[in-house]
Amino acid sequence: MTEHRIGLGVDVHRFVSDPERAGGRALVLGGVAFPGSAPLEGHSDADAVAHAVADAILGAAGLGDLGSHFPDSDDEWLGADSIVLLSRSASSAAALGWRLVNADCTVVTERPRLAPAREEMSARLSGAAGGPVHVKATRPEQLGSLGRVEGLACLAVALLERGDPPR
Repeated sequence: MTEHRIGLGVDVHRFVSDPERAGGRALVLGGVAFPGSAPLEGHSDADAVAHAVADAILGAAGLGDLGSHFPDSDDEWLGADSIVLLSRSASSAAALGWRLVNADCTVVTERPRLAPAREEMSARLSGAAGGPVHVKATRPEQLGSLGRVEGLACLAVALLERGDPPR
């Protein structure tokens, strides 16, 4: 018998407001760099898209959240590539017999525009997660802190499956 579970991941990061504090880091979303855009603040590379997908997978597998696996108090994860964190999260779920059926995520941001990089983002995320990941975006229409481009948010849902598929 096949078992299914759904997980939800949400991640929000603020943009680095002072370019000197960025230390030469680029904005990274879904494993893709966006040169010329202010990076996000965070302990790792602050890839909110990869974080949300990883959190959705971990949640569906009953493995807690991203912070319990890769705490921002641990220097081992300082500047870490979030695609690696996503891959490790998917591997942890796979070790329990779970397989990603699909994940869907929505990035809430005024900028950067994601359309030119969506396919590459989906490919990078899908490779790390071990299953198809779809990326889309919506604008907050200048409403609130996200609309003022103080940061961005990403919401992701993942469907996992465990057991023998039906014949």
